[in-house]
Amino acid sequence: MPVPQPGPASVFAALGDETRLRLVTVLCVGGAVSIAQLTATTEVTRQAVTRHLQVLADAGLVRDVKVGRERLWQFDPQQVEEARRSLELIAQQWDQALGRLKLSLENG
Repeated sequence: MPVPQPGPASVFAALGDETRLRLVTVLCVGGAVSIAQLTATTEVTRQAVTRHLQVLADAGLVRDVKVGRERLWQFDPQQVEEARRSLELIAQQWDQALGRLKLSLENG
């Protein structure tokens, strides 16, 4: 059975957690970093950071690369771009609906 691809809903769900949002922010600014480096800037345990990174990876927001014996984590912007496009589509649909409502109220 094929593995489902992450989509906008999984991106929003993953970023809905403050710790995961903070981790993504660090990865966006700092590039590829180790779990040890990520835990140094927070009071969250290494085990919890690992679990949060797995959620972010499942959503397609981060990926790990092996450098020697170390695993480095880095941000992957592809899913954020897809989520952004989804939000733009929703915004357009709302604008159109509000425009129709305004017309209806003006003519009613």
